[in-house]
Amino acid sequence: MEGSLNIKVNVMKEEDWPAVKSIYQEGIDTKNATFETVAPDWNEWDETHLKFCRFVSINGDHIIGRAALSPVSERCIYSGVAEVSIYVSSAARGNGVGKTLLDNLITESEKKDIWTLPAGIFPENRSSIRLHAQAGFREVGYREKIGKRYGLWRDVIVFERRSKNF
Repeated sequence: MEGSLNIKVNVMKEEDWPAVKSIYQEGIDTKNATFETVAPDWNEWDETHLKFCRFVSINGDHIIGRAALSPVSERCIYSGVAEVSIYVSSAARGNGVGKTLLDNLITESEKKDIWTLPAGIFPENRSSIRLHAQAGFREVGYREKIGKRYGLWRDVIVFERRSKNF
């Protein structure tokens, strides 16, 4: 797929879920993208993500990535803080899909009064760390042994991007 991508970003719809779920499961299977072990069904995913700022990247008629935001708290004081989640299909990685999605997510989130975008990334996920750093995220913390996955303690680096508009 390298070199042949014509990336378009669309608002994610429920009917996109089978392809998005498959990409999410690919990320889960790397063991370096999330603490999740199985991609949820649509209803569970839908409940845990904001209803806006849900995007898919498309090449031709194939969904090759997705970006979405999750609330960090239900308390109203945190209404402008939403956690970033980006997944790109293994076949499309390294072609700017993540950058396109993240740039779009940042622009659209600011239109929705989101002023802070945190992201938790495993230290082993170097490409995600680079992607977020290039988009203006800065490292704000390191959570040592924050959770276990497959019997192993995992660390998470916490990144954050603050909007310049607020």
